[in-house]
Amino acid sequence: MLFATLFVLLFVNYSLGREAMKVEAPFKEGQDIPRKYTCDGEDVSPQVKWSGQPSNAKSFVLIMDDPDAPVGTFTHWIVYDIPASQTSLQENFPKRSEVGSIKQGINDFGRVGYGGPCPPRGHTHRYYIKVYALDVESLGLRPGATRREVESKMQGHVIGQGQTMGRYGRR
Repeated sequence: MLFATLFVLLFVNYSLGREAMKVEAPFKEGQDIPRKYTCDGEDVSPQVKWSGQPSNAKSFVLIMDDPDAPVGTFTHWIVYDIPASQTSLQENFPKRSEVGSIKQGINDFGRVGYGGPCPPRGHTHRYYIKVYALDVESLGLRPGATRREVESKMQGHVIGQGQTMGRYGRR
């Protein structure tokens, strides 16, 4: 079953012209996200690393979301115009709309930058960190863009992608 799922994911990525990338965070795929990176801890962003991007990638976009939120998918972090020469974001990435040439969007908490997992008590949610390789250097958006704006500008420019998933629940 796992082999079949992986085959389908790889087939879909390649059939759409997208290369599969590896995304890493300070927790293993499907495991608990350390409290430090949540609203119950320091609420700092984890270090995120990626590899396996296409050689013609010109920039990256990172989106972190929670598809299990009661209101529908909840966006925790949007980072765009990450230069192709950069293959990671440091832990505790500054919560500013611009960090050098990198821009951050407005999350669903209504703030710029990272907003850590904070599910309702008694529920464990999944949190996906997705990295997209693009064939353009910039999306041409102002700092503080919305997820909808970022995804709209990404259309037709994604040439690689990968993700990792962690879980967090509050008691």
